[in-house]
Formats: sequence, C-alpha cells, structure tokens
Amino acid sequence: MKKLLIIVSCLWLTTTMNAQFFNRLLDSAKKSAEDAVEKQVQQKVEEGVEKAFNPDFPEKGQQEQAEPQQQEKQEPAKQQPQSGWTCPACGHKGNTGKFCTECGAKKPEAGNAAPAKKSVESAYAKSDFVPGDEIMFEDNVVGEQMGEFPSKWDLLSGNAEIASVNGLTVINLTDPSTEIAPLMKEPKNYLTEAFTLEFDFLGGSEAKGIYCDYIIHLKNMNGDDVVTITLNETSIYTFWITPNEEQREQNASASPKEDEWNHVALSFNKRALKVYLNGNRLVNIPNCARPQNFTIQRSHWDDHRNLMTNVRLCKGAVPLYNRLMTDGKIITYAITFDIGKANIKPESMTEINRIAQLMKDNADLKFEVQGHTDNTGTVAGNQKLSEQRAQAIVNKLVEMGIAANRLSAKGMGQSAPLADNSTDEGRAKNRRVEFIKK
Repeated sequence: MKKLLIIVSCLWLTTTMNAQFFNRLLDSAKKSAEDAVEKQVQQKVEEGVEKAFNPDFPEKGQQEQAEPQQQEKQEPAKQQPQSGWTCPACGHKGNTGKFCTECGAKKPEAGNAAPAKKSVESAYAKSDFVPGDEIMFEDNVVGEQMGEFPSKWDLLSGNAEIASVNGLTVINLTDPSTEIAPLMKEPKNYLTEAFTLEFDFLGGSEAKGIYCDYIIHLKNMNGDDVVTITLNETSIYTFWITPNEEQREQNASASPKEDEWNHVALSFNKRALKVYLNGNRLVNIPNCARPQNFTIQRSHWDDHRNLMTNVRLCKGAVPLYNRLMTDGKIITYAITFDIGKANIKPESMTEINRIAQLMKDNADLKFEVQGHTDNTGTVAGNQKLSEQRAQAIVNKLVEMGIAANRLSAKGMGQSAPLADNSTDEGRAKNRRVEFIKK
C-alpha cells in the first residue's frame, strides 16, 4: 500500500512539475513573440522617421544587404558597379527604365554597340549647317497645358495637342493630314532671303509598327508650295519650283533613329536650299524659288506617330569674323541646353566648332563667354544656371584644344535683356550666349 501511495505521489508531483514547466515554456514563447513584435514596430517607426529626413534611406531588402555592401566598400581594391544604364545620347547615368530620364533616348539593346556621346557631337561638329543669328520664331513647348492646342501655332487642318513623352513636353499632330502654321504678325510673308528652320521629332518604331512622316511646306504669298520636303523612315523626298517655274525633284535616303529623338534642319540662302538630318546633309538644291512662309504637316496614314518639339526659325547667319569685327562680340542662339540644365545639346557642336576654329585661326583672340537667360524662374536660379552654362561652354572649348587662359566664363542671368521679357519673342532673344572679345 505504501508503495502504491509513493507511486501515486510521484506521478502527481511529476505531472504538476510538467504542467509548470510547460506553462513557463508557453509564457517564455509568448514573451518572445511580444518582444519580436515590439521590436518590429520600433524598427518600422525608426525607418519611418529616417525616411522622413533622409530620402535616400534604403528599403527593407536593401537594409539586409547593407552589411556585406559595407564590407565590400572597405576593400579598396573592389569598386561597386553603378546601377542603371548610361544614355549614349546625352551621357546621363543611372537610368533604370527603357528610356533615358534626361533626353528620352531608348535604352540600347544588349550586345549592340551604342554610339557614344562623343560620336554624336563629332557628327554635328563636322556638319556644314550654319544656324541663323536672329530668332524669328521659337517654340520649346514650355508652360503649355496637357491636352490643349499648342498656343504658338495656327491650325490649318486636322488636330494637334500638347502631350508628354518620357517627361518631355511635345506637340502631337494627332489626326491624319494635320497641318499647322506658326503664328506670325505677317502670316504670309515673314521668311527672309536667308533663314534656317530646325525642330526635333521622335522617330518611328518598326518593332511597334509605328512610323513617322513629316511634310514641310515652304510656300509663297499665294499659299502655293514652292518646296515640299517629305521625311519618313527611309528617305527625304524634295519637290521644288525653280525661279523659272520649272518643276524638279530629288530623293535621298534617310535613316532617323528609331524610337529616339532626331534633329532636322534646313537652310535657305537666296535660292540655295540644304536639308540636314542629325547633322548630316541629305539634300542640296542650288536653285529654287524663294519661299515666304512655311507649315508642317502630318501624313494621312493612321499608324504614324508625329511628335515634335524645339521648333526654331532664324534669319540667316553672318560669318562669325564679320560679326566680331563689327560688334566686338558674337551673339549666338545656336548653342542650346536641356531646359533648366547646363547640358549642351549635341546640335550645338556645329556652332561651338565654328567658335573653336575661329580661335584656332586667330591665335591672339580671347573671349569672355557670357551666359544669358530670360526672366522665367527666380533671379538666383537664373544667375546660377547662366554661370553653369557659360562654364560648360568654356570646358568644351578647352577640351577641343583651346588654351584655358584664352577663355573665361561669366553668368549674367537675367540682368542684361536684349528684348522685352513680357513676350515669347523677347524671351527667346534674351536666352543667348555671347562671346565678348577681350
């Protein structure tokens, strides 16, 4: 009996101890879970505070990799590759999508050698296109409202509206056969005997089945075409009327960059007409009738994409040396930049190359390079931007072999306007670069 009592007592004691053990085990697990939850909540709070004051604070997945990355940084022999891709057109680094966030250029396909920015600049530097000196009309589509008709144009047929492509504001010729004309004080007679016309357009995409097709109409006062320039994916077809009213035509192969921005330019001098695509001359007409106004038209095909921007019409250029000897300075509108930035556009290399050649031909020539803006934006912001742009030009000329002691940079901001900043034409004239002879 005693043995039975002892066994029962031991079993009761063991059961009691096991229950207490499991209760303690459950309490410990519960406390651990509560501590873990509290720690996570605290971590989230700290992350939220950190993100509020530090926009570059990494996400969770990046935090988990922070320690090994830090160890790699401590090894001087190893360098971390930069994330994203570098745009071959403008040089912008760190792009992550299919298009460059700076210029809208398409990401180069793997295995294909993309043209370097240097080669793009070189193509323009070798071009014989000479931009005009004085702006008659300019539209970089700044300040326009999405979906509205472009405010600086008149509609002759079809429809057009302001749109956005990869962050860039553009004019979209939405309907087949849409034709627009610039708003001018004398709409039928404003082209001089020497002028240049330029604009950017987005190339088509054969992979997407989308094409582009532009028709530039150069007309006389009666509205009749004296020259038509049709540009598509494969050719530039030009039809013109000679001063003797003879009809002639010329066809040249053309290859706009697919799904990328292209630059078309034409120059007319008394009776000679030249047409350029991305700095390359494709049309050379020695004798055609003088046009007096122009329009831009979209073809009638439904599968075409006609997106354009940065339209500029200027009076014909005077040789740089003649301007320098007459005025003691060179005022140019042909050196352009990305909006609000100091990145020199590739097509500016034509003018920069002319300045460089002028300085090489005249070894004693020295310039103060002045950057000027209009009054859009703040005074301080415009001052800083003009300084950066002037310095960018100096740096480019030095890179091209001009001695640094022959150049100096000065930002003028909006302090020295040439025209009234209350009009579009005035602001266009105030956005300029001046080379002041020292």
